[in-house]
Amino acid sequence: MPVPTDMVGDRIGPIRHEVDARWIMAYAAALGDTQDCYFDTRRESGIVAHPMFAVCPEWPVIVQGRELADKWGITPEETRQSVHATHDLTVHRLPKPGDVLDTHLTYTGVENKSPGAYTTMRIETFDANGDRVFTTHQGGMYLGVPAEGEDRPAQDDPVVPELGPLPTNPVAEVPVAVAQGAAHTYTESARIWNPIHTDASVAEAAGLPAIILHGTATLALGVSATISTVAEGNPERVRRIRGRMASMVLMPSTVTVRVLDVTPVDGQEVARFEVLTEDGGPAINQGLVFFDQD
Repeated sequence: MPVPTDMVGDRIGPIRHEVDARWIMAYAAALGDTQDCYFDTRRESGIVAHPMFAVCPEWPVIVQGRELADKWGITPEETRQSVHATHDLTVHRLPKPGDVLDTHLTYTGVENKSPGAYTTMRIETFDANGDRVFTTHQGGMYLGVPAEGEDRPAQDDPVVPELGPLPTNPVAEVPVAVAQGAAHTYTESARIWNPIHTDASVAEAAGLPAIILHGTATLALGVSATISTVAEGNPERVRRIRGRMASMVLMPSTVTVRVLDVTPVDGQEVARFEVLTEDGGPAINQGLVFFDQD
């Protein structure tokens, strides 16, 4: 069945999570990011979560949306054809141990594109006081599955600043080793369970050459390297992260994070980056990290 544009406006959640130090540490450790701010409980202000930790409370509402696909006439086979395409995360503040977070999802757009139905969602996470913690605008593609109904593109996509042509020489190139078991480690640490990342038979049935690293893990590796390069490892300067999932990362392999440039925009510093696979192709492109100016 096609993906109906009538799903725009449907809402899922909230789903509640309690954040503890163990979860914060495990997520950073899965990325190989050893900054003290994620681990050293002796810090006067305590530890904080990695900016990409946002995906941890977001995953259950995404799964719940997939489980409700019957309502829209989307078959399990068609659901398996959906891939994560774009990610745009606003960080209002970083979680700390003891935070209670409520996350809900709203479908904001469905439209036909050449590969299939392109869907967008807004995922919002609030703390116990009702204050925003994360806001994510995420896009996905149902490969080979058309949309049904008049196109309803999202009306609230965040604006991307004009940054000019890409530079010839990057600010930094950072090689990052991706171990054979990286997807399993990320699965358990992020609590994102999708068998194409852990079960070779499921990955093969999906047409993949092997299990692959999560797109959000690849994006997070790029973000960590960019934070280290631009902000001396301080994640609390991060206000927004954007990237496009371009291709899969196999394991074991070495990816390369290229921090392309840093541009001042409206009181912030915007770093452009990309993550390249071992063969030099783009795994993440159009990457941006927005930093508060130091």
